[in-house]
Amino acid sequence: MTVSTIGIDISKAWLDAHALPAGLARRFANDPAGQKALIRWLEKLGQPVARIVYEPTGAYHAGIARALEEAGFPLAPVNPRQARRFAEACGRPAKTDRADAAMLARLGVALEPPLRPLPSQTVSALKQLSLARQALIRDRTAAGNRQAGLALPMLKRHNAQRLRQIEAQLADIETAIAALIAGEPELARRLAILTSIPGIAETTASILLIEMPELGTLEAKQAASLAGLAPITRQSGTWTGHAFIRGGRAVLRRALYMPALVATRFNPDLKAKYHQLIAAGKPAKLAIIAIMRKLLILANTLLKQQRQWAAKAA
Repeated sequence: MTVSTIGIDISKAWLDAHALPAGLARRFANDPAGQKALIRWLEKLGQPVARIVYEPTGAYHAGIARALEEAGFPLAPVNPRQARRFAEACGRPAKTDRADAAMLARLGVALEPPLRPLPSQTVSALKQLSLARQALIRDRTAAGNRQAGLALPMLKRHNAQRLRQIEAQLADIETAIAALIAGEPELARRLAILTSIPGIAETTASILLIEMPELGTLEAKQAASLAGLAPITRQSGTWTGHAFIRGGRAVLRRALYMPALVATRFNPDLKAKYHQLIAAGKPAKLAIIAIMRKLLILANTLLKQQRQWAAKAA
């Protein structure tokens, strides 16, 4: 049976849809009425939909993605950079809403990106809180840097007030995150597993749950790759370059850095691994990255096995 692959380019005002192999294209308003019209159009195509490919666009995609999932359509979100590279590889540098929708449909046919269910409403709320927390942390860093360079007493006072405000807002967000996780038994159980690992405190554990909800369902290499902690090999002919890390979810790497430092002191297994790498001549920064990777893989394994960390018997 022939199936359809749909590409949807999502903007603030419009939803541009393209269906393959039919080659049909339509534009709908990105509002509740337009979303319903898009769903009716998809239902009238006369072919089952294999996947709907789209680029997540913050607040703009949330409504249509939720409506499509509730209507029973399979969703395949793709990274915008992957979509742009695919378009360039196809020799289609033009970038318009209609062209992007058609290219997303072609990407869906050629690469068959994996289907990914939307996170629950609780996880979506946690994601919003996490983004707000990240913004406040950036503001706190900027305000802290400004404080040292201010000379006028009034500006010093205003900046100090802003720092206190940021700290209060961060405390409110942390409280809200903790309450949401505690209210979901499954999330609370996963948090308890993560915080059982030496070096991972509640804040880091909550970031892992929010930023990598797939954790516990992945293979080790997949988990490391999603976080941008998997070494990328460089080799051509007889030449072999240094492996390096790139891409992935930067917020996870930032969250794992300090826990990795703690783990090199208080997690017996990872402490031994760190000193083994240093003794082998590895730079300290590279050794820390390796510990970050092992910490993430350990978290993924424990969640998959649904058990808490325990020290190995002597």
